[in-house]
Amino acid sequence: MGTVKNFEDLEIWASARGICNDIFQIKQETELKSDFKLYNQLNGSSGSIMDNIAEGFERNGNREFIQFLAIAKASCGETRSQLYRALDRKYIKQDEFVILYDKLILLSKQISSFINYLQKSELKGIKFKA
Repeated sequence: MGTVKNFEDLEIWASARGICNDIFQIKQETELKSDFKLYNQLNGSSGSIMDNIAEGFERNGNREFIQFLAIAKASCGETRSQLYRALDRKYIKQDEFVILYDKLILLSKQISSFINYLQKSELKGIKFKA
């Protein structure tokens, strides 16, 4: 892993941002734009992934970062669940669903791996440096 100075340097944050853009694109191109509640939930949960990664990183402590990464991982699950509703309501096709589903599964696994890395790391975070 290279030096990470900003949350924007994190691959997991970039992936989460891409998923948010994918959700927005679906809204622009389908009737999901008419289902305000479902779109707002999808937009909110997918945004929560990237936002919690960013917020946890900015806390400057691994313990808090791990906590926020866990929330981001949970938001991956929430977004997947909402995608099922978008599929069931015929806002997205099966192939679109599979692509996004796979991206979310991969991101969830990457977040888990990063959590494991941080838990095993002896680094505690910038705010704990003397």
